Amino acid sequence: MEYRADIRKITRNQEMTQRSVITGNLKKYKELYLLSIPGILYFLVFKYVPLLGLVMAFKEENIFRSIWETKFVGFQHFSNFLMYPEFWSIFKNTLLIAFYDIFFSFPLPIILALLLNEVRKLYFKRILQTVLYLPHFLSWVIVGGIFIAALSPSTGVVNQIMRILGHEPIYFMAESRYIRAIVVGSGIWKEMGWGTIIYLASITTIDPSLYESATIDGANRLRQTAYITLPGISSTIIVLFLLRIGRFLEFSFERIYVFMNGFNREYLDIFATYIYRVGLQNSQFAYTTAIGMFQSVVGLLLLISANKASKKLTEKSLY
Repeated sequence: MEYRADIRKITRNQEMTQRSVITGNLKKYKELYLLSIPGILYFLVFKYVPLLGLVMAFKEENIFRSIWETKFVGFQHFSNFLMYPEFWSIFKNTLLIAFYDIFFSFPLPIILALLLNEVRKLYFKRILQTVLYLPHFLSWVIVGGIFIAALSPSTGVVNQIMRILGHEPIYFMAESRYIRAIVVGSGIWKEMGWGTIIYLASITTIDPSLYESATIDGANRLRQTAYITLPGISSTIIVLFLLRIGRFLEFSFERIYVFMNGFNREYLDIFATYIYRVGLQNSQFAYTTAIGMFQSVVGLLLLISANKASKKLTEKSLY
């Protein structure tokens, strides 16, 4: 009996200690907790509460009843989508554009950050960073307008140069061999500079004594980059890459929509544009909820697989 009483006493003391630690932290860091409230509310309202609406993917479409009153139809919407005649075309477009985007746009911010890190004149470095960051703050409507104007077959600067060189003008917005490259290239131009911020911040955490030791040993800047800088930011690179993999099928709707027209729709129609066309314009909310859920599940599976592969190959992962 005394032994049990001692255990209860120890447990009670541990609980009191934990409560005092939590209370102490709340008092000590109350400003930080207050600052975090808007972020927490954002995720609760716009990320977690909408998860309840996923039940629509398994319910009959009926705008005159709530989702809890409509008939349960199981996986009927998923089956309809998978049997949709253009499903594989949409799936192929999404995969290709997302793959090209990761393959070409993901390494470039890393390379740019490494190059900016080598700039020694601070004022020149700040000017470069400002110029490179500016496109990020432009909306996709403006970016699309810039590229469409520059590539116009009649007045575009690119076709004007081609005429001077003796070539026939090309309607880039209607050519299947160019349109995906234009979409990916516009994204690189818009976001490459902004993507360097995280990598530059990660580079600043590397111990400067490592570079001093390497310089004494005779290592040039290229070797220092290869053996100190890149390994030093490898964790950041892996985490950002895994997050990109998790959003693989969730390609930006705005980025595609501003370039889409009747000539290139066959090559640019992805899940996001299909959901907009069918879900919002045709009011098939349950059907498009199923499509969105399909995207999320595939993204989750890709993230889990990539995380396991990363942990096995590099011993670094998200969790």
